[in-house]
Amino acid sequence: MKTAIRLAILALAACPTAALAQQQKVTPPVAVYWMSIDTASGLPMGGMGGGGMSAMDIGRMMMGGGMDGGANRTMLLELGSQRSASGTPAAAHEIPPGLNMGASLPLETPQQVRRAEPREDGMPEKFEKPRGRMLIYWGCGEQAGPGQPYVVDFARVAEGEVPQGLVSRRVNVQRGPSVSRSRTYGDWPNQRDSKRVSADGSLRGDHAVKGNYSPDITFALAEKYDFMEPVNLAMAKSGGGIKMSWNSVANAHGYFASAMGGKEGTEDVVFWSSSNSREFGDQLMTWLPPREVAGLINDRVVLPTSTTECVVPAQFVAAAPSAFVRFIAYGEEANFVHPPRPQDPKVVWNQEWAAKVRLKSTAAAMLGEEGMVGGSRSRGSRATEDGNAQSGGGSSQGASPADPVQEGVKEGVKALKGLFGF
Repeated sequence: MKTAIRLAILALAACPTAALAQQQKVTPPVAVYWMSIDTASGLPMGGMGGGGMSAMDIGRMMMGGGMDGGANRTMLLELGSQRSASGTPAAAHEIPPGLNMGASLPLETPQQVRRAEPREDGMPEKFEKPRGRMLIYWGCGEQAGPGQPYVVDFARVAEGEVPQGLVSRRVNVQRGPSVSRSRTYGDWPNQRDSKRVSADGSLRGDHAVKGNYSPDITFALAEKYDFMEPVNLAMAKSGGGIKMSWNSVANAHGYFASAMGGKEGTEDVVFWSSSNSREFGDQLMTWLPPREVAGLINDRVVLPTSTTECVVPAQFVAAAPSAFVRFIAYGEEANFVHPPRPQDPKVVWNQEWAAKVRLKSTAAAMLGEEGMVGGSRSRGSRATEDGNAQSGGGSSQGASPADPVQEGVKEGVKALKGLFGF
């Protein structure tokens, strides 16, 4: 009996060692290629990462280049390799004929730009201590839930005080190819070629990436990895709040909305998100893998695809009548690796290249600009209180001048100008 027990203990002790012995060794790919695809409706949302409006975006809006009700397609192509180029770096993405953008897109290696030396205190140049407060609201409903708003005093944060209870969701933010993480790098669009992405093109078919600093990369995309359809975001008054509704976007895995704004005469920045819990959510306004989205839906942070409407609470609308709204539908993600993983765990998996294609569809608008973003409405159309669109001629059925929603739209650009420091 003792012998049997001793043998059992020895067998159990050997299990971890055996498991480690079977663990396959993997070497990272020589080259990594990413295609980041977006269908964007309404106002510009800034860079491809989806993180807010750039100075150029805001300037375009202030000059009258607001939303036109349509949608734009964007692509960001990035190739990073651990090889040095044989001569001047050169690479191109050979695209399917159905994309209607020619035979290929050049991947240009950007010129190295000398950056200014950072300040000794680590702060950005021309840094000024922030003033005012941030008021955070969350959840869908005409009235804000208990404990709202959560208040963050910027001055106290600048002095090193950490706000109690302000916990941002830990999201697995994807890090693709970049100049700093690659020996040689190329991307599109660039100074050589920045043509608009075809409105009627398709990504379906065979793709090939070839250059003098990476192995050849080849893969094919099926229909579900094609451009996502636009988000048709509609807004209408709902009590003191704003009801947002949208179409069910094909191949979407979940939805998330946020808004930020303020009121003229105050220094407060007011934030809201559709999350069921307090969530700043800025990291959620970008591409996320379907598995990550599924977890966030389970945590009631991201809305499931069965949800197609959400009411922004009246308290947020009153505090930020000129808010900027952002919406995202998370799409599919395709991953390719060559060569395939060897079935024998004793064989080292030497990866030559890895490619990722990720998709999203987004919309952005001023809160209270009633009507539809991403649809076919004209610039002059608006919506009645029940959400039905009508022409914007001389109708007297619009809101009175004292209506905070309509006044917020009227003063939206002015308030955004103050919020962003212009």
